[in-house]
Amino acid sequence: MAAVSTNAGLSKQDSSRCVETILDTITNALKRGEEVRIVGFGTFSVSHRKATTGRNPRTGESIQIPASKRPKFSVGKALKDAVNNS
Repeated sequence: MAAVSTNAGLSKQDSSRCVETILDTITNALKRGEEVRIVGFGTFSVSHRKATTGRNPRTGESIQIPASKRPKFSVGKALKDAVNNS
């Protein structure tokens, strides 16, 4: 939070509140199944995984792996270029 505070010219408390609010907003949107797109940075979305049958590595016994939702992040072009051209 110190870097955000310094770069934005905010107090540490205000910058912490801003970052937490952004993360809560993204989290709540994903819970609702919505996509969050931050232009130039990337896209947060929810990926649905089907139920599958797996194996217990110790016993070899078949186990049922339930369906689930996973958060997913796709990197935006500007972020990818910034990382690759640093």
